[in-house]
Amino acid sequence: MPTYEYECQRCGHRFEEFQSITAEPRQTCPEANCLGPVKRLIGMGGGLLFKGTGFYITDYRSDGYQKAAKADKDSGSSKASDKKGDGKAKAAKAD
Repeated sequence: MPTYEYECQRCGHRFEEFQSITAEPRQTCPEANCLGPVKRLIGMGGGLLFKGTGFYITDYRSDGYQKAAKADKDSGSSKASDKKGDGKAKAAKAD
């Protein structure tokens, strides 16, 4: 349901009201002492709200997955440094 913003023409009170799109606009101010005519204001819109854990399962992985990925990355970097070390050793042997 959309939120509509109104302003009283008599007292200047501004308020919001949740109404169905097909509902008639409010005609009077909700303030007990006023009850003057109100005018519906043009709002900025609700914008786009994203709630929840994400759109894809890959957006927010579990802690277990993140730990396993980090361990895999760490073991991959140690293998890469081993390969670099092998290259230095081969270059030393070639001399």
